[in-house]
Parts: sequence; structure tokens; C-alpha cells
Amino acid sequence: MANILKGMPGILAAPFIAAAILLAISAAPKLMDPMPLVRALHSVNIPANRTLVRLFATVQFGIFAAAIIAPSRWPAAALCCIYVGFSAFVWIALRQGGVMQSCGCFGKADTPPTRSHLLVTLGLAAAAGAVAVQPSLAAVARDPVVIAVTWVGAALVAFLAWQVFSALPATTPAAIRSIHTHANRST
Repeated sequence: MANILKGMPGILAAPFIAAAILLAISAAPKLMDPMPLVRALHSVNIPANRTLVRLFATVQFGIFAAAIIAPSRWPAAALCCIYVGFSAFVWIALRQGGVMQSCGCFGKADTPPTRSHLLVTLGLAAAAGAVAVQPSLAAVARDPVVIAVTWVGAALVAFLAWQVFSALPATTPAAIRSIHTHANRST
């Protein structure tokens, strides 16, 4: 496990690992059912099909593996680029009013993009970009405790980001009104 963190800036290790983990987690649903992302892309006039989305998910797994197994400039740059792309998509969707439902990145939950979603993807892009630009800012100590704390931090960052992507949209006033509207129609 020490090799995974070798040469990675200590302060950026946890968000970098979290970005890679989230990338893999979001790739799995796209492989199983690419249609939510196809529909989301079409809603903002970006052409896509099932094959392209599955290929994209496969690339995501490759970037995840490279970032975790051999963290260095190129995997970090790829991770940065993919999060910049996610951020651009979320920004376009917010600006155009598209994507009124989930892109399917985290399963079936109805999770349209939000401004907080955009901020988190930009933050993950920035962390990966900083590692790409300066991978030797500060190496993580080989101390097992530091490594464990880094991985716990990465898990926490990934969990909180996932909450922003999948749970937070359900707490917006519009989402709450929608839930009450559907409940009133059912009774």
C-alpha cells in the first residue's frame, strides 16, 4: 500500500484518491445501464449512444487504476481532465436547464446536477490538476499510521462528495415540493 502513495503530495493525497475512487464508482452504473447518461447528454444537445457511454466508463476504470496503482503526472492529468469534463457538463446542464433527472453515475436515484455538484467536481479537478503539475510537493510518509489516515481521509472525502452528488439534490426546495406534489396525487 505504501507504493500507492509514494510521491503524492501529502495534503492532496486524500482528495486525489477520493477523486479516483469516485470515478470508478460512477463508471460501474454506466456499464450496466448507459441510458441515463445517454439521455442526460442528449438533454443538453451532446450526442451519445450506449456504446460510447460504455467505452467512456471503461476509460474511467482505466484512469482510476492508473491513478491508484501509479500516481504520477499522467494519471493525475487524466483524472483532472475527466473532472474538468464532468464540470463542463454540469455547468452546461445548469445553464441550459437540461438534465432534469439523474445521469445515472451513481445508480438509479433521481439526482439532477446542482451548483454544489459543480463545485465538488471542480474541486476534485483542482486536486488532480495540482498533483499533475507538481507531483512532488510533499511525499506522504511511509508510516503505516499516516497511510491509514490518508485512506480514511480519502474515504471520507469520497463519501461526502457522493452525498453532494446523490443525496443533497433531494433536499432542495424544488425536490421537496416535487415529493409533496407526488404524495398528494397518490392520495
